[in-house]
Amino acid sequence: MTVLENVMVGSLFGKPKVSRQQAETLAHQALAKTGLEALKNKAAEDLTLMQEKRLEIARALATDPRVLLLDETMAGLRPSEAKLAIELIKEIRQTGVSIIFIEHVMPVVRDLADRIVVMDFGQKLTEGSYDEVTRDPQVIEAYLGKEEL
Repeated sequence: MTVLENVMVGSLFGKPKVSRQQAETLAHQALAKTGLEALKNKAAEDLTLMQEKRLEIARALATDPRVLLLDETMAGLRPSEAKLAIELIKEIRQTGVSIIFIEHVMPVVRDLADRIVVMDFGQKLTEGSYDEVTRDPQVIEAYLGKEEL
């Protein structure tokens, strides 16, 4: 499927009365927001990793969400690509969409999160600001390891 077709699938999700034309319009809007409009006719399987991640976001945006859940969006990206992805997520947030994300790249967490909840094996360790959670002894032990004496 092409990039456009992939995003059109997202625009149809949960909307049984959306016409093909409406789905295509929604898809074009999502592609424009994510910077993929020029690639709309390209096969999705031929995209780079960064473009694939933008396609995932575009497909989700085409559903017109109030809340967007992102899972490891930065995984595998080079720092320069992550910086661009951070800017995209900030732009989405400015449109009023609430964003919940699961992320292990700490500079990304620092730059994007208003509130952080730290989980370890399904259990909440703590929550708070970036500075608060990164100083928490439980977080340090779970993610950085205990210092051996």
